[in-house]
Amino acid sequence: MKKIIAIVLLSFFANITVAQKMSPYKIYNEKGKQVSYKKMMKSLSTKDIVLFGELHNNAIAHWLQYEVTAELANSRKMILGAEMMEADNQKELNAYLKGEIDYKKLDTVARLWPNYKTDYAPLIDFAKDNNLPFIATNIPRRFASKVYKDGWAALDSLSDKEKKWVAPLPITFNSELPTYKEILEMMGEHGSPELVMAQASKDATMAYFILKNYTSGSLFLHYNGAFHSDKYEGILWYLKNDQPNLIYGTISTVSQDDIHSLEDENLGKADFIIVVDSNMTNTY
Repeated sequence: MKKIIAIVLLSFFANITVAQKMSPYKIYNEKGKQVSYKKMMKSLSTKDIVLFGELHNNAIAHWLQYEVTAELANSRKMILGAEMMEADNQKELNAYLKGEIDYKKLDTVARLWPNYKTDYAPLIDFAKDNNLPFIATNIPRRFASKVYKDGWAALDSLSDKEKKWVAPLPITFNSELPTYKEILEMMGEHGSPELVMAQASKDATMAYFILKNYTSGSLFLHYNGAFHSDKYEGILWYLKNDQPNLIYGTISTVSQDDIHSLEDENLGKADFIIVVDSNMTNTY
């Protein structure tokens, strides 16, 4: 009998080991300590604003965005928003949320990302089904392109109507932020001060529309590329500059060959760092 029990126990623990080994992701805190999904969710539920930094083509990140959203919505009044929707498309997005237009029409009148249908439609449809606001927070890309070409002066030429889709001018800018300096290093000879300004125009505008639409007692969950909030900079830098007393939370997504420890280069990227196995299939 003891031998049978021992065999059963060995089989049980072997199955647990295999399941742990086959997990496609793990979660770590900023110091590199592994934490549970439950602990992450408990922390996020206490925030005013959460920035969920994704890898745009990462299937696990998109799945977790939906799961995190759905769970938080069970206990908090929610406002959703995303980099992937530009501010001048808010009217069209609202029409879709109200059921006034269908997906086909939205795809015609708004500038949707190529991976919208697989990666972002579930989030917007969740907002639609649950009567939640969904805010288009990003600067229109054509305006960011103008900044990339001509610097901040390009925004001065916008009409009064167009300026409503951008953070109030002049936009505060700190070129010495480590993440902005990192952009220049990554781009090498292709980098320029204007390139960093264009990045900052996105960060500032997303922060502006997050705060403009935030209401006390709610949790604003924002989806953005991880680089826009990594290392507590980007969008978060602008949020804290404007509203330092709100309680913020950040998530980053990274890809590693080995998910069983957090690599040094990913330490300190966010309150919670989702490490996804590099073998995981991408959405594009």
